[in-house]
Order: sequence, then C-alpha cells, then structure tokens
Amino acid sequence: MSKDFSKDPYNWDNLHGWRSYRAARPFRGIYYDVCRRLPYYWSDIKDGFNYRTFAGTIRIFFVNLLPAIAFELDMERNTGGYFGINEALFSSALAAVVFSTMSCQPLTVVGITGLISLFNYTIYHIAVQQGIRELYPQLIAWVSIWAAITHWLTAIFNWCDYMRYITDFSSNSFGIADVGIVKGVEELVDQFNSGSLPGGYLSIVIALSYLFTVQALEGVGDTSLFRPWIRKSIADYAYPIATVFWTGFSHIPGRIENTDLLRVPHTRAFYPTVDRPWLVDFWNLPVKWVFVALPMGILLTLLFYYDHNVSSLGAQEKRFPLKKPAGFHWDFFLLGCTCFIAGIIGIPLPNGLVPQAPVHTDSCTEYTDRLVTSKEKDDDGDAEEIKHNKKTIIAAWVAEQRVSHFLMALMFIGTMTGPLLVVLHTMPRALFSGVFFVVGWLGIPGNGITQNILYILSETRFRDPQDPRQQLSRWRIAYYLLFQILGVGFSVAISQTIGAIGFPVIIVALIPLRWVVMPRIFTKTELQVLDAPTADSHVVLASMGGKPEMPEITRERRARGGDVESGESSGVSSGVMHEGMRSRDGGEEKEDEEEGKS
Repeated sequence: MSKDFSKDPYNWDNLHGWRSYRAARPFRGIYYDVCRRLPYYWSDIKDGFNYRTFAGTIRIFFVNLLPAIAFELDMERNTGGYFGINEALFSSALAAVVFSTMSCQPLTVVGITGLISLFNYTIYHIAVQQGIRELYPQLIAWVSIWAAITHWLTAIFNWCDYMRYITDFSSNSFGIADVGIVKGVEELVDQFNSGSLPGGYLSIVIALSYLFTVQALEGVGDTSLFRPWIRKSIADYAYPIATVFWTGFSHIPGRIENTDLLRVPHTRAFYPTVDRPWLVDFWNLPVKWVFVALPMGILLTLLFYYDHNVSSLGAQEKRFPLKKPAGFHWDFFLLGCTCFIAGIIGIPLPNGLVPQAPVHTDSCTEYTDRLVTSKEKDDDGDAEEIKHNKKTIIAAWVAEQRVSHFLMALMFIGTMTGPLLVVLHTMPRALFSGVFFVVGWLGIPGNGITQNILYILSETRFRDPQDPRQQLSRWRIAYYLLFQILGVGFSVAISQTIGAIGFPVIIVALIPLRWVVMPRIFTKTELQVLDAPTADSHVVLASMGGKPEMPEITRERRARGGDVESGESSGVSSGVMHEGMRSRDGGEEKEDEEEGKS
C-alpha cells in the first residue's frame, strides 16, 4: 500500500480567524495521525516476518540494551544507588511494548537516554542540597507526572507541528554525541577511583578495543570482501560479536581474570534495586515540593519535545525509502503516558534514542550492491580510456513493521529473569565505556559540523567543483560554524554543572536563533547551501502540517513586495528545489551502471 502524502488534508494553509490557531482546534493532529496510520496496522505485522526483521531485532536489542545499562551505571553512581539494572530493563521494556503496539512510528526506538540520566541525577543533587534526599523518589515522581500532563497538552493542542521548523543548524548542534563520549571517560575514571590501577588500565584497553571492533565489523558491509551475505551477516551482528568476545576476554585465566575489574552489579529478578515497592508513594510529598516539581516537569517536556521528535525524524530520514506515514502528535501523547507510568513506579523515563533511532531503520533496510563502471581519459588526445569498477550500495526497501520492536520488548523482559541477570553480571563495566564511545561516535563522522570543518580545511584544488559550497567564502562557512560550535560547547558545558537541568533551554533556543537571527546575518544562498530542514519528506511532513517557508525566502519575497500570506509554502514542499539549496540525498555520480547487483 503506497500513497502520495504531499497533499495530505492535515494542514493550516489558507485558514483565517480562530481556525488558523492550533490551540483552538484540539486533537486535530492526533485525529489525523491515527486516521493516517491505522490502515497500515495489519501490514505492520505482516511485513515483519522476514530476515531483515530478525537481523534488525538482534542488532537493535544490543544497541538499545548496552547504552541503557551504561546510562544506568551512570545514574546509579550519581543517585546514591536508587536506579539499578532492573529499573533500566523495566523502562526499556515498557517503552518497547507501548510503542511497538500503539505508536504511529514503530521504527522509532524508545529507551533510556544520556539526557534523562543527566536530568535524574541533577534533580538528585538538588534534593541533596535542599536537605530532602529521602523525598527524592516522590519528587522525581511528581516531575514525571507534571511532564506527562504537559506532554498530553502539547499533543492535544497540535504543538508538535513546530518540529517542522527544526533544521540541520540546531539538530547538528545537538550535543548528544559529545555528552556520550564524556560519559564514557567518566566511567573509566570511576574504574580508577573505585577499583585498582591495573584494572583501570585494562578497562581503557577493553573500552577502546570494543569501539574499534564494532567499527571494523560494521565497516565490513561497505567493503567488497567475501560474498554479499557474509558481509551483511558480519555487519548485522557486530554488537553481539564484540560484546561476547570482549566479555570473554575479561575472563581469560591468569593476570587478566585476576585484575580487579568492576562488573555489572547483580540484583534480584523483577525487584527494585533498593528495598521498596514498585509503586512510589508520591502522594506523601509535601505540597510545596509538588509545585516546585512543576517547572522541572516543563523543562523535561522541552527536552523530550526536541529529543524524542528529532529521534523520530532520524528514524525516517529521506535516505530510507519509507512508504508509511508518520504520526508525531499521537506518539508524543503516548510518550506522556509512559512518562506517567514510569514516574509513579520509580524507573527512568524512556525517550526517543537519537543516535540509535536511524540504526533500527538501517537494520531493517535491505541494501543491494551495484557495480558502477566509470571511464577516465587524460587530456592527451592519444591516451586510451581507463575503465574503473566501483561498488555502490543502494537502499532497496525497508521492512516497515512492528515485530522487531515488540520482540525487543520481550527480550528485555527475559533479561530481567535470574539466569540472564547472572550473565549480565559477567560483563565488565569497561565494556560500557566502549558502548558510550560507539554511541557518541555515531553522530560525528556524518555530522554537518564535521563535514564543513573538513571542507574548509581541505586544499582548494582537490575540492569537488560540483559542491555547492564552492560558491561560498571559506570564512563565511567558518562564521556559520562558529554559531553551531558555540551551541555544542554550551550544551556540553552546562551538562557538567548543577545547572544541567536547564540543558533543554539551550537546545530549544537554537530554533529561534536560526529562524530570527541567522537570516539577518547570512544571505539566502549561504543558508540554503549550509542548512536544510531536518524534516524533508512528505511521508514525515504530513503529520506536521506541511513544510514551512524558510525565513530567508520570506525576507526576500517581502523585500520584493510579493504575497506575504502565512499559508504559502516554500518551493521545496511543492517539489521545486531552489537554486543552491543543498539536497539531503547527496549528488549522484553520472556514471555508467552495469549489471552487478547482488
């Protein structure tokens, strides 16, 4: 079932009076999200019975499990042991069950993020400073309750539409990757502080070796080594292979086994880490602190509004040939439900996983190898043409389904059983530092900031003449980068202080900075070359009311005295690419393609 969503009925174009106000028409976005996705529900189940779903399940389970435990170890160390292994597994299982069965975007992976870990222990430090450490469970429960209420209001009043205003300027500046790497270093430092000196050095070896192993195994899929099915199998199971190998390595008899390595703590199956019932007695929190939790809950909603929705966008990037529609309003309403449940039972609030979200879709994507032949000839007229063969990888189709996400939920529940908790106890904590490094590194090589830095540092004569950045000054690109680097710097800096609870404010502030300030500093051409909307597919934009007109286009049109109706969309949304605008698909090489698909 395939449909053109470029003319979806959910939009706000050409509306006047009270009808043009989103808050005046509650539930409209939720209604259209459900109506748009519900006809695909049966196919979401049928399309899950194939090899890609099986491989995607194994890969995303490890990609979700390992960071969840890594962030749990960070929370355990910084919250006096309140959060433990079972809380992390319970949170991941709850999110997976809810979003695999009821969401409009089942490919979006939801679990424990580094930012909720940061948020939880920042509130813990505030509670300790205010002398209410014993009330921390009730305080964090009320923060979650207020967050759930504001999540529901955001979804009901159609405010998820404003996600369409996010561009690569802010999403590339999102400091998730850097925070992950910092957390990996902190985990290694704790090995020196809580363990022994030899154990600390061995932890560094294991962490870095784990990073290189995963990178090498996943990179096999991009090479021409072996047969196609062997390459795919090695890349698909890179995480379990690396995890099993380096866990086994830490148990080699002799000096390695006798080294004082810190390992994952063992806990009782299906019980909270501390001696308490699962249900938190949130009704016993003094009224004063109930209202103190309100602004914290609003800040948490701001964080999840950006973090969760950007992860949904990442899972539905244009590079994936998706056919089924998105549903941001309904999914954000569901996220409010999981916030409420998680808060009152005392587990970390699950949220969209930004680095892991595209990994799930990528795991469910069937790629084919094609042989591309190009011919090269020197300027010398008598020279013969030289023939070159090159492998290109094409995304053929995506298994858009709910099965892999649901199976992952069952696997998380199974991991909470006694025997598998014993297995987790055999894993060295250093391995999770490696996980932090892997997750942190995921967002760096392909990040627009990284690519632009490499571009301005490259030698001019070797630059691609077709690159649209060729029409810009190197110093203007560096000036643009300065704003993004400052955003990353402030994000990382505040995360290391007691003010980390204000992290969402910095992230959200990047959006008006791009829409209000940047068009006054940079020209339309510069912004079109260096930036692009994060949501750029009709399948995704249908849930957000269509693509807005970029501010630099609006400024130019108004300067020329053109029509200024608010409902007019930009040329991109109507299928016309403005001159100089960067395409997220990348440039396609004009080469002769031969039969070589495998």
